[in-house]
Amino acid sequence: QVQLVESGGGLVQAGGSLRLSCAASGRAFLTYPMGWFRQAPGKEREFVAFIDWVGGRTYYADSVKGRFTISRDNTKNTVDLQMNSLKPEDTAVYYCAAAPNPNPYVAPSVYRYWGQGTQVTVSS
Repeated sequence: QVQLVESGGGLVQAGGSLRLSCAASGRAFLTYPMGWFRQAPGKEREFVAFIDWVGGRTYYADSVKGRFTISRDNTKNTVDLQMNSLKPEDTAVYYCAAAPNPNPYVAPSVYRYWGQGTQVTVSS
């Protein structure tokens, strides 16, 4: 069993930065790949970033590539999402998710565990 809790959301002006953190409980977290997703009002949940359980492989949605960085610290059971150069279209509720073997990693349906989400609002 894995429990996930996101934090770090808030209101920021366009061009600003935020760092989201996902705290995990449960020993299984140490071997689970992790993903960040987001969902804007009226839209489907979409993939943002992925990191494998070691932290050696990362993937990003084209819309955030070069601006967002995903990282994990297995000694602290955390996965972070550093978001720079934020744009109004990044406004959404951001979720972290975990699964033993998410394939394809971009699909929300393959993730077993989800956090409650944290709101990110970027003003223009």
